[in-house]
Amino acid sequence: MFNSSFSLSLPSYHSEQETEMSPTRDSHKTTLSFSLIDGIGELQTCLSEFKAMNISLTRIESRPCQDKKCDYEFFVDFDAKDKNQVSRIIEGLKKHTKDVAIIGSDVNAVGSVPWFPRKMTDLDTFAEKVLEMGEELSSDHPGAKDPVYRARRNEITCLAKTHRTGKPLPRINYTEQENTTWGKVYRSLTAMYPTYACREHVNSFPLLVQHCGYSDKNIPQLEDISQFLKNITGFTIRPVMGLLSSRDFLNAFAFRVFHSTQYIRHHSKPFYTPEPDVCHELLGHVPLLADPDFADFAQELGLASLGATDDDISKLATIFWFTVEFGLCRQNGEIKAFGAGLLSSFGELEYSFSSKPQLLPFDPAKTAVQTYPITEFQPIYFVAESFKDAQEKVRDFASRMNRPFSVRYNAMTETIEILDNKDKILRFAKSIRDDIKTLTNALDNLS
Repeated sequence: MFNSSFSLSLPSYHSEQETEMSPTRDSHKTTLSFSLIDGIGELQTCLSEFKAMNISLTRIESRPCQDKKCDYEFFVDFDAKDKNQVSRIIEGLKKHTKDVAIIGSDVNAVGSVPWFPRKMTDLDTFAEKVLEMGEELSSDHPGAKDPVYRARRNEITCLAKTHRTGKPLPRINYTEQENTTWGKVYRSLTAMYPTYACREHVNSFPLLVQHCGYSDKNIPQLEDISQFLKNITGFTIRPVMGLLSSRDFLNAFAFRVFHSTQYIRHHSKPFYTPEPDVCHELLGHVPLLADPDFADFAQELGLASLGATDDDISKLATIFWFTVEFGLCRQNGEIKAFGAGLLSSFGELEYSFSSKPQLLPFDPAKTAVQTYPITEFQPIYFVAESFKDAQEKVRDFASRMNRPFSVRYNAMTETIEILDNKDKILRFAKSIRDDIKTLTNALDNLS
């Protein structure tokens, strides 16, 4: 049992324990890890280093140590003033334990990587971190001068702002006007899908009609869709106020979480929107998230983004743009669309199949540095051979990124495991070996 003068008591049984504390106003979020042998006063001694520097912890989490040299592994979050403070606290902790590491930091500390979420509840910190739109509209937005529309947007985004992990997703009582706008978009796009959409999108759509209430009469509810996706591919949906940063949006993919808006475009222009809305999310993205291979590919992008440098995040975001948003693929000798930006845009979907744009084979190294416009149709599209092929190429690309560790997602605990030492890697290898035994037995049974 560890005891602490900070009124924190962490049990010594073999389960993860987490305690939340009040955050400071500093914006430089930092996560450190350190390991200890179970003993009276050991944790208190380490935490006294934070107290001596007047550092308030926002969270402390314990896990049974996978390294036989220690009993417990601790993760602590705090808001650092600067990189010097991070360096000083590391030196202080090293007086009591040699195994100290920076898991992530928003300050440019030596040996640090950008902070990233390690468990599902960490995604709650993204709730108010939107870049634009949401409850605020730009002057050229079709609904910018409509006070009723603006008030409605504010009402819906407030629900997204207060949502937290584990809670039911807010259900929106959509108005007749909103459902009418949805219906116009729904009918126009679904008429094009048999010709242009990839088979995975076409195959998933009837399931959404059957299980999630997709129709041209009413806008489906995110809660129903999220429950359906979780049962099919393990993906879930979170409501979001507006556009997230590329880092935050991609980080969530590592947990198989998709951030979706719940508001709809202005009724005056049902076939135009300057931002993602519920039509784009539910008609473009969701059908593909119901496909296992695409879900694996999307998560691969998310895992690659964890702790990535700003430069690598920019490259991954560009790959995302040319695949998840505007990707084409080859199926049975034909080109088909799988990007949500295409599958939610009547004009660009048709344009992408014309002779005007240039089509190039998907190669992450080349795709990642390709420039693109955001206010006009794309002059270049990349064509993937398959989602599995794209996943393997992204994984290979990520292996050459500037990140000092590898990560994996543990679906059982909904946490990110950092593979940064021999014991963790051996444990991972054992789980793979067990899976191979199961596979071998299954093949034997078939024969």
